[in-house]
Amino acid sequence: MTFCTEVREECNQLWEASFEHPFVKGIADGTLPLDVFKFYVMQDAYYLTHFAKVQAIGAVKAMDLETTKSFAHHSEQTCAAELALHESFMELLGVTDEDWKAFEPSPTAYAYVSHMYRSAEGDLADVLAAILPCYWLYYEIGERLKGANPDHPIYQKWIGTYGSEWFGELVKEQMNRMNELAEGLPDERIKELKTHFRRSSYYEWNFWEQAWTMEFWTIQTKERV
Repeated sequence: MTFCTEVREECNQLWEASFEHPFVKGIADGTLPLDVFKFYVMQDAYYLTHFAKVQAIGAVKAMDLETTKSFAHHSEQTCAAELALHESFMELLGVTDEDWKAFEPSPTAYAYVSHMYRSAEGDLADVLAAILPCYWLYYEIGERLKGANPDHPIYQKWIGTYGSEWFGELVKEQMNRMNELAEGLPDERIKELKTHFRRSSYYEWNFWEQAWTMEFWTIQTKERV
């Protein structure tokens, strides 16, 4: 069994929670409030800025020029394609310069980015294990939502992007590379890589949740029953 097959099975409960999250379901049926999606897009733009930088770290850590070229290409794709998509969302959602001046990453977005950088202190396998869930989970969501027809163009565009052929090719390339990097590693090392992957899968669910609740740096208290 390959690394990706094993870790995907082990994280299935986390992934199913993402598939069933009301944020994702709201995109599928078009009922997601636009102010919630606006919050998500701004947080995601912050995340993707750092995601591209971690991909670039992968290019530096690669042991051969072909892999360096590949990671540099992935980083460029994130900057060009993903951020261009968000720019179009910004216009459709009416995000202003004032919104950006007041922007602050949510606790979850900040923590997820910090986790990626911490993982990237290791070698290329550590980098890829931490960033792969973002690729792979979004691709699976895009595939699952292909038949959805939300009555809003912005949600149709979001689904179309992550269910596209070009995105699928990027995902499969990184899955194959992850399997190659993990092949033959000792059990303790595999456990470390699986931990990176599982934590990122956890943060993926929390990223929907932080958008759904419009999470901010405040403390909410509940009275004891």
